[in-house]
Amino acid sequence: MVTKILQTLYRIGTNDRKKQLFENNWPLPYGIAYNSYLILDKKTALLDTIEYGSDRNYLEEVSRTLDSRPLDYLVIHHMEPDHAGMIGDILKTYPSVTVVGNTRTLKLMDAYFPCTEGIAMQEVRDGEMLSLGYHNLQFLFTPMVHWPESMMSYCVTANILFSQDGFGSFGTLDGGIFDDEIDLVFQKEEMLRYYTNIIGRFSAQVQKALDKAAPLPVQMICPIHGPVWRTDPATVFGWYAQWAANKAEKGVVMVYSSMYGNTESSADYLARKLAEQGIKNLRIYNASTLHPSFILKEIWKYRGVILGSCSYNTGMHPAMQHLCHELEMVSPKNKQLAIFGGYSWSGGGLKNLQLFADKMIQQHQWKLTEPALEVIGHPTPVELSQFDQLAETFAATL
Repeated sequence: MVTKILQTLYRIGTNDRKKQLFENNWPLPYGIAYNSYLILDKKTALLDTIEYGSDRNYLEEVSRTLDSRPLDYLVIHHMEPDHAGMIGDILKTYPSVTVVGNTRTLKLMDAYFPCTEGIAMQEVRDGEMLSLGYHNLQFLFTPMVHWPESMMSYCVTANILFSQDGFGSFGTLDGGIFDDEIDLVFQKEEMLRYYTNIIGRFSAQVQKALDKAAPLPVQMICPIHGPVWRTDPATVFGWYAQWAANKAEKGVVMVYSSMYGNTESSADYLARKLAEQGIKNLRIYNASTLHPSFILKEIWKYRGVILGSCSYNTGMHPAMQHLCHELEMVSPKNKQLAIFGGYSWSGGGLKNLQLFADKMIQQHQWKLTEPALEVIGHPTPVELSQFDQLAETFAATL
């Protein structure tokens, strides 16, 4: 679908409601949007493409928008296939186009599209400018946001930031393309889930990118997922600054794994005691029934994390092990942690949660609230009362 943004700037994108897992890992209950942008100036430039096969009309829409003009430049901000998937078709359709990218981009081109013989390649450096006429694009290198070749471009004449995956989100664009046409409450939640799942691990690099973009008088942000921010780009910039700095709200996310409900009983008891201590923002999740994608978003949002697992073949329950693995990967910082477990004939859940806690304390500035508690079998009232002191101590740390 083609949407006019300015007289000389068009979004050519699509909604993907068929894909169930992004990167074959993260659930997409609301789908996802792919955006590319076409500038019609003295020179024409297509900024990124879309995932191959997501829109069979994409080439026709590019051609119709060009209106018989040649395509002079293909600017590649990011080589991940959900944005670079149509590059091969563009090169076949417009063999005289010049591909613009940084040195790492052009190396990845060889890996994904080896048949580029005869195609002109223009390597650009950080801060370098490409003039299209009115639109002058300045390239801003943003490595590891979230691939090593990732970069943004800033139109210094129209004050537009083409931000590649930065400021992107999950979810399709259901009619509304611009920030003033959509529900920002919903958008913020899906943007945070996208951030935590895809970019959160690289928050230090995100902060560097934000520092690079902060002095620019940005009036519009055009990402390659999600809406175009034309009304209040400072809002989404502020969200990203908060998330990249790991600034969390007062609250607790408790996640448990329980085979027969005994560890769940401990979780519910502890939750009640936390509420009695004045904790109002308290979210409880069953790791076996909710994908880590959604739990990670909540953990990024709140400062307190409580994890409880039954034992399973002398280890953690597989669902809790999966969550802990994803937490190690996305690396949220500065969390207050408490852990507990349950077992029948053999322990292992709490022991392995302790190993996870040790890693997060050493590598990501987490802090552990003692005591770490473990209950055998069905918890009795006396055994549950052990959690009273844990709730009091944990609430005090928040």
